[in-house]
Amino acid sequence: MRIPLSYSFRNLLTRRMTTFLTASGMALVVFVFASILMLSAGLEQTLVETGSDDNIIVTRKAANSEVQSGVERQQVAIVESLPFIASGSDGLPLLAKELVVLISLVKRGSDKPANVVIRGISSTSLALRPQVRLIEGRMPRPGLAEIMAGSSIAQRFKGGGIGETLRFGMRDWTVVGVFDAGSTGFSSEIWGDAIQLMQAFRRPVYSSVTFKLRNTDEFSTVKAKLDNDPRLTLDVRRETQYYRDQSEAMAKFLRILGLSLTVIFSLGAIIGAMITMYAAVANRVREIGTLRALGFQGTSIMIAFLIEALLLGLIGGITGLFFASFMQFITISTMNWQTFSELAFSFTLTIEIIYKSLLFSLLMGFVGGVIPAIRASRMKIVDALRET
Repeated sequence: MRIPLSYSFRNLLTRRMTTFLTASGMALVVFVFASILMLSAGLEQTLVETGSDDNIIVTRKAANSEVQSGVERQQVAIVESLPFIASGSDGLPLLAKELVVLISLVKRGSDKPANVVIRGISSTSLALRPQVRLIEGRMPRPGLAEIMAGSSIAQRFKGGGIGETLRFGMRDWTVVGVFDAGSTGFSSEIWGDAIQLMQAFRRPVYSSVTFKLRNTDEFSTVKAKLDNDPRLTLDVRRETQYYRDQSEAMAKFLRILGLSLTVIFSLGAIIGAMITMYAAVANRVREIGTLRALGFQGTSIMIAFLIEALLLGLIGGITGLFFASFMQFITISTMNWQTFSELAFSFTLTIEIIYKSLLFSLLMGFVGGVIPAIRASRMKIVDALRET
């Protein structure tokens, strides 16, 4: 004979206070677990979505980022001559020669300095990045000390708003536009004319060359051609892979941090679940004896108590995920360890995080309930019925 599932539900409802307290502890653990995973996923999504799978980015070999890279003009000319580059509506190659440098700006409100990426762009840079759109003002004019700021920069840094002035490279630069790049890293950058910025920072070389493939399947051919050219010392990557590499170090740190915190908190939650289930067994000794006398096997009793523990974990998991989902409305900023620049991103809840969190909560319930359940199943009928 099997004990019906409703039996486990009714027992949890009967012990509302202990159920609430135990489930709350598990919910807190799941909240921390899910939030850390959401933080890591948000960082990875922000950087990976910054790139396009059709775009190829070329940097100096062994350079971890564009900031550390330098591509000489002669090498740029060789890349420009490739026959695999797509053409725009004007018939010109969709290729952008760009400069990337760091400057320090002061945040609004806190007056604390932080590094910000300045990107010198070409006329084709926007065509290569359809996710970038101008939301206020106009584009900087080539040959002038004009810049446009990402929406995150305009909101969080002094001098980043439209009509304001920033001073760097021994020149004053006027913000003539604000652009939005969605949930990508471009929203945390400032863009201006590459030639003007190279002169201001006295940089004779570009940081990177980005171009769009006419056929995305030709990547391996392009990479082999550039890698085997003895005149070049360049690293060739898909833009998505480049930005995925940018997020690797910090995402790994966040996952390790999250795992450490989760292990510490989960021990407390498991102990709480175990105490709750032991109390349930102790308070229901006569009930267990009656079930055995009615013909229910020890295995059925053990399964019933395990189901209670799993339900506790599930309730805690769903509650923790519910509150963690509100973290998606929060945007935080931190330093990208690869570029040492400020990067704004949001918590991101994915299907993978949901099922991982629920599995984790069920695991906590199982571990906390398995020993009390075994104890309940091993009780002898006579001893259980003698209990007062």
